[in-house]
Amino acid sequence: MNVTTAIETRRSVKSYDPTHTMTEAEIEKLFSLAILSPTAFNIQNWRFVMVRDAQLRKNIRQVAWDQAQVTDASLLIIMCADLKAWEKQPVRYWRNAAPAIQDFMVPAIDQYYRGKDQVQRDEAMRSCGIAATTLMLTAKEMGYDSCPMDGFDFDAVGKLIALPQDHIISLMISIGKGVQPAWPRGGQLALGEVLINNRF
Repeated sequence: MNVTTAIETRRSVKSYDPTHTMTEAEIEKLFSLAILSPTAFNIQNWRFVMVRDAQLRKNIRQVAWDQAQVTDASLLIIMCADLKAWEKQPVRYWRNAAPAIQDFMVPAIDQYYRGKDQVQRDEAMRSCGIAATTLMLTAKEMGYDSCPMDGFDFDAVGKLIALPQDHIISLMISIGKGVQPAWPRGGQLALGEVLINNRF
């Protein structure tokens, strides 16, 4: 499947075969591609919490509007980000670069993020959004359906997964074998309404 087809056919599917299990090789492929997603300054601040425990899934479903995909999908991934990834041994993000590049990039990371909580949060959301798209398109190419989710109590889910204080949840994604198609597209806005040339 090419990228265009994956984009055109990826839909937010809500109903999954609860008996289907993805292989470890499939899971490794999925995440090996997800971690190639771009992040600013290459800080790789996303953290993927793959919820495998059945009881934990049930507990999460209770604080997620009782959405069936939480328990029924093959995978439930909670997309989190480390807000302080930028200051945790930043040299490792550029360890394979030439010394001149390291000398420029590593201090730039600190200058960009230090003391800027909103920038750190915004970057976390951007990074998770990009990685989530990579996960969903990869899943589609592999023959799986997916659904991005924000219909849940973020604080309650954070407690259930023991989210560290310096991390944030961006969204959840269910991935699995869909058993019912998504609803028809609700209505795409015209390209001319959303594509602005140069200025509003």
